[in-house]
Amino acid sequence: MKQTIINISSIGLLLAAVLASSGFTVLPSSDVATPVLSMKTQKAQSSQTVAPRAVSTCQAIAQLRGDVRLASGEPLNRDQVRLTYINHSTYLIETPQGVRIATDYNGYAGPREVPNVVTMNKAHSGHFTMNADPAIDHVLPGWNPDGGAADHDIVVGDTYIRNVATDIRSGFGGAEPDANSIFIFEVAGLCIGHLGHLHHELTDSHIAQIGRLDVLMVPIDGGLTLGHERMSAIVKRLRASVILPMHRRGASIESFLRLFGKDFAHDFRNEPDVTVSLRNLPRQPTIIILSGV
Repeated sequence: MKQTIINISSIGLLLAAVLASSGFTVLPSSDVATPVLSMKTQKAQSSQTVAPRAVSTCQAIAQLRGDVRLASGEPLNRDQVRLTYINHSTYLIETPQGVRIATDYNGYAGPREVPNVVTMNKAHSGHFTMNADPAIDHVLPGWNPDGGAADHDIVVGDTYIRNVATDIRSGFGGAEPDANSIFIFEVAGLCIGHLGHLHHELTDSHIAQIGRLDVLMVPIDGGLTLGHERMSAIVKRLRASVILPMHRRGASIESFLRLFGKDFAHDFRNEPDVTVSLRNLPRQPTIIILSGV
């Protein structure tokens, strides 16, 4: 059975308060070690003290609204998270404590140092690699190599990472259950979601598992995942404040944007990155198209 280690120095005071108010015991940092869930190792040390499964702040903390702040490579404040578009479906997420997370990692996450965490999906080779850099601490596949759904629940530094399993299409009109994951990253009070290579509409159960989202990375290829109309309906239902397109694959960005009307703002940027904080999210949902998308 998978075990989750809760480290108060890693999760921060906000999540610690939520855990305590929910009746959980929060252990001091000296009593535990950071958990590892990866393709390379999933072994728990028998000497570790095990705490209950982490509580999602995305389902417990109310939203605040404000303005989006643009990044220019400067150091992050303790409440800021930077997201940089790398390519295809890969965004690099940088947290206040310096955790670097690459989404749908295919072997490249930019020219800087390797990320601490990578997530992957397996719809096609642009979303995963079987030869991840051994320097990466946590390799999180969106599918379970042993069958069934992947089930990630891990705290790395100041970031809580979890997944919601979805299906992908297979040959001859079939489906492969639980072969894609929507990854949720909870950090600095923000709830950040990455839809991966989503192939179907989300059920009420999926929406409940995801919880509140402040930032959403969404594929806009127009058909390899879902058509623009179906994908835009998912975006509207998830109600994130900041929407970051990805996985364009030649489809028209304008045809995607036209489906949102005047309730959503559109913001084309000349830079590949954006910095957000909980207190500075836009009052009007905003689709930000970063350079390179």
